[in-house]
Amino acid sequence: PTLSFVSPEFRRRARSRPECLSPRFNRCSPAPRRPRSTPSSRPSTRTRALQSSPPRRTSTRSSRRLSSTLAQPRSSRQSPRARRAPARRVGPHSAPSPLPRSVHPAFAGEKPSLSRRLTTARAASLQEALNTMPDSYLADSGALVVRSGAKTGRSPKDKRVVAEPGSEDNVWWGRVNIKMTEPAFMINRERAIDYLNTRKSVYVIDGYAGWDPAYRVRVRVVCALAYHALFMRNMLVMPEELPEDEREEGDFVPDFTILNAGGFPANRYVEGMTSSCSVDLHLGRMEMVILGTQYAGEMKKGILTLVMYTMPLAKQLPLHSSANEDADGNVTLFFGLSGTGKTTLSADPRRNLIGDDEHVWTDRGVFNVEGGCYAKCVGLSAEKEPEIFGAVRFGSVLENVIMDLDARSVDYDDISVTENTRCAYPLSYIPNAKSPAVGGHPKNVVLLTCDGYGVLPPISKLTPDQVIYHFIAGYTSKMAGTEEGITKPVAAFSACYGEPFLVWHPIKYGTMLAERLKQHGANAWLLNTGWVGGAAKGRRCPLQYTRAIVDAIHAGELANAHCDTEPFFGLKYPTKVKGVPDSLLNPAASWESQADFEATSKELAALFNKNFEQYLGDVPEAVAQQGPGQTKMAYPAAAGSNN
Repeated sequence: PTLSFVSPEFRRRARSRPECLSPRFNRCSPAPRRPRSTPSSRPSTRTRALQSSPPRRTSTRSSRRLSSTLAQPRSSRQSPRARRAPARRVGPHSAPSPLPRSVHPAFAGEKPSLSRRLTTARAASLQEALNTMPDSYLADSGALVVRSGAKTGRSPKDKRVVAEPGSEDNVWWGRVNIKMTEPAFMINRERAIDYLNTRKSVYVIDGYAGWDPAYRVRVRVVCALAYHALFMRNMLVMPEELPEDEREEGDFVPDFTILNAGGFPANRYVEGMTSSCSVDLHLGRMEMVILGTQYAGEMKKGILTLVMYTMPLAKQLPLHSSANEDADGNVTLFFGLSGTGKTTLSADPRRNLIGDDEHVWTDRGVFNVEGGCYAKCVGLSAEKEPEIFGAVRFGSVLENVIMDLDARSVDYDDISVTENTRCAYPLSYIPNAKSPAVGGHPKNVVLLTCDGYGVLPPISKLTPDQVIYHFIAGYTSKMAGTEEGITKPVAAFSACYGEPFLVWHPIKYGTMLAERLKQHGANAWLLNTGWVGGAAKGRRCPLQYTRAIVDAIHAGELANAHCDTEPFFGLKYPTKVKGVPDSLLNPAASWESQADFEATSKELAALFNKNFEQYLGDVPEAVAQQGPGQTKMAYPAAAGSNN
């Protein structure tokens, strides 16, 4: 049932305890019980009913008031009560003292009996999460441990983009960007606002997407969970982190607003809804609405999707990539989907970290979109990933990990909840992070793939045409847990190594990348962080060897190294890399059966060709010819092979 189809009495009760409508979607954020009031301080139910307007009209009026104030400066949205008794502002450096009970400016005009709180301080947000969320704890490292509920990964099949006049002709419509009507969006939007209006505490985080002031986007997040507020405070660029000369004065007016009502389900009867989850983006209103999922990554990737649309309008190239630079300012970009190694490889103690996931390559260089990192935690240890392990401390958010409640120690190898365990932390928690997070034009561009078939070389040097082919093809394997229903590696093609977040046609991003590579002469590489020896009997390429390969790239040792050509994909791979076994560089040598290797290579080659058929009419002939062809030569049989 929804609020529109129940009795007035049930509607009044639902406004105070909406989780009774759908308990399974609100298990992680039950509304705190209201203290029992005495007759002298609180009128009876019948008296309140006589004094108030009809519930339907009250709900609609409240929603409209919130709707009309979301994009206004705070100072112009204070309620009468707030003007009579101004609330103490809780700034980014305020102590986590008890917050005032006042009407939140973002909810001006609402019933003053609801307590609204503005929380921007990291410590205050963390304390709120501990006080209001069940199953939230502090680990021995000081990090906040939380659960995201039923959804432990993104829900790409529930993503919707509104078909509106200003952007409809630019969007790449299809399975990635599913059309949504304006009325359907407004229903979901009002549903989200109604839910937020019933919450005892609502959190508003104001920050920025982008470190480059020329392309910075003001973002406002309105959410019902304190852990979401802390998460976005870590992921956005906060005003106090900017250089003094870049800090804006006056009221914060958002360019983009996220309404996160993930604790309340979408109505399946709304046009276009296929489940109780819906993640809706309106490029005309510059708003995002989240219903039916409390996975915090939806907010982060929503901002990436926005940037993927707005930056090409400004003739700049958005990238799903990580980036770092050496002491001389030489920048390396790492492209790849979740689980391919972007965060791990960019967190190099000998290089300055620019960012781990979202960047824009402008006419001045690259800049990080985010103010934090969202790292995978499976198998995390101080020995393998010391920088990320050290970032797990007070202020960080550990999502869906398993913790010993007595010792408060986290078992990063326990994936009983999900393989997509995550940690969100600010960039400043990485000792060598660069601030401001901007750099020059890249010297090396590394395309990361996690080959679940185990037939691609660990490292290949790409020609200019090959890099565009593989960038548009975007071959990888979906890692377990990064999306709902993915429990083992599955071969997939994700255009531009970020297909779920693309808004324009992939050719647009590929063309822009080709222009920048030609203009700045960057070296391009295909780095396979996936399996060697096959998916069935092989293993994932050890991290120590992958790091050794990246070190050789940065040192310039591979630029002119002797290479052999693998026969199925035409990829040139070096025969020697310092610190890496020679047999690992030749993918055939890792297989027990040469016949199985060749059969698997042909199978994957056929998938490459079938996938690229959709782009053949849009790319130059030279690029189209970089796809795998017929076998022209055979690998030398590996020692000890069966054939």
